[in-house]
Amino acid sequence: MTGSLHPGGRWRSTFRVPAMDCPSEENLIRAALRGLRGARLTFDLPGRTLVVEHAGPADAVLQRLQPLKLGAQLIDSVALTEPGPAAAETDPAAEARVLRALLAINALMFVVELGAGWWAQSTGLMADALDMLADAAVYGTALLAVARGAASQAAAARVAGWTQALLALLALVEVARRAWFGSEPVSLLMMGVGALALVANVACLLLIARHRDGGVHMQASYIFSANDVLANLGVIVAGALVLATGAAWPDLLIGTVIAVVVLRGARRILALT
Repeated sequence: MTGSLHPGGRWRSTFRVPAMDCPSEENLIRAALRGLRGARLTFDLPGRTLVVEHAGPADAVLQRLQPLKLGAQLIDSVALTEPGPAAAETDPAAEARVLRALLAINALMFVVELGAGWWAQSTGLMADALDMLADAAVYGTALLAVARGAASQAAAARVAGWTQALLALLALVEVARRAWFGSEPVSLLMMGVGALALVANVACLLLIARHRDGGVHMQASYIFSANDVLANLGVIVAGALVLATGAAWPDLLIGTVIAVVVLRGARRILALT
């Protein structure tokens, strides 16, 4: 029995989503299914499956998932004889305000860290700036999805993915250039700006905290900011090692690590669009 044959009542539909393995894909799916009234979503990342409790035909859910190009397929759809727990209430307007604040903070810190990184000859700060840009792109596309839907989000994500990939490659070229020609990172400026970025990301975590149990896109935003805290701590530690050793290799190492992380994130985004 399928939802497409028996559209009345509520249904529990299970979908196989082969390309879904991280919060980025969950974010896209949540945006695509936002308009489904009373829908409850259950994600199984290791199993690459999504369970949706919904009203109406399962084909309507599948039609929202297919444009995401995640390989979504309907496995089965069964009628619910008893109503399930009520879907968690969210406040889209409040979430949009938080996402706008996150976008502004990350965009500002991108500019600050990029300029400071160039001045301090720090590839670590410059790469961390790219990480801020990557997060700003995530928040921007999430906002676009809320306002215009998943199709607009995919188009914006494609532009963001190529931009991130290009900048990450430029960061790796800069690491190689400084490793070859030498550099003298300003350790105190590295630690100071790294600490400022840490404060900014902690502020982001506090902003998201009240929404982290809501939509998956907000949970993903929380995860992104938590990961950024680790990157900020890495820049601070690298600055301390530069100060202690007088060598540039800690800065080059953290710059390489963060640039590779941003490049992998860009590759994942482009694979989805």
